[in-house]
Amino acid sequence: MKKEQIVIKKEDFDILTTCIRNGGSQQSFDKSNVLELAGELKKAKLVSKENFPDTVVALNSTAVIKDMETERILAITIVTPDKADISQNKISVLAPIGTALLGFQKGREISWSVPAGEKKLVILDVF
Repeated sequence: MKKEQIVIKKEDFDILTTCIRNGGSQQSFDKSNVLELAGELKKAKLVSKENFPDTVVALNSTAVIKDMETERILAITIVTPDKADISQNKISVLAPIGTALLGFQKGREISWSVPAGEKKLVILDVF
């Protein structure tokens, strides 16, 4: 399945490229996830901060997501690996769900691979 192009702020692109180059900091992230993010960034549409839609998930934005299977609603903030803190719902952009959400818009349904299979999520809001 071909994923469509994601939208990324130019500043986020620079930060993420550095994160990837540094191997995702000292944390032990799944190598395939880092490679997937790198692939997404290669074909991403870069947008200036002024022109970036506020309905798109970016670094340091909070996405309100709904698990289509369990109906569970969760607000998570996408951050760089060094700021990740699960107790505050701050998820690393290099974690699978962080990579899955980055660059997608409010109202968007996405599939996310987890060890148990495929999860379907919908982005209810972005702020």
